[in-house]
Amino acid sequence: MLQHHLFTFTDLQIEKDIVKTHIKLNPLHPIFKGHFPDNPILPGVCMMQMVKEVLEAYTNKEIKLVLGQDFKFLSIICPEENTMIQMEFKINTENEKIRIVAQLLTNTIVFFKFKGTFHYRWN
Repeated sequence: MLQHHLFTFTDLQIEKDIVKTHIKLNPLHPIFKGHFPDNPILPGVCMMQMVKEVLEAYTNKEIKLVLGQDFKFLSIICPEENTMIQMEFKINTENEKIRIVAQLLTNTIVFFKFKGTFHYRWN
């Protein structure tokens, strides 16, 4: 779990099937020392995990990714320059399936786009 260590999110706004939130990155997180020394960037796998964790907070349930249809890494996220970013996703739920179209962005830059399907985890 990356929430509360690598990132926090606030102001979860819900309007029909659109969810928006503000993400604050922790530029001192140890992952940035290895990815990459002297030129830290947020790894793509962390971007995807952030989407999953915010979606879990929204649904208040554990989920798992079952289909990733589209992953687009459009710009790098430098934690020193982009400590605050936004996440938006459009959600469509039916039965145990959760389909989303998500993006990480600022007012002027789209960093990451994702389209995929999650299922609720049944323990």
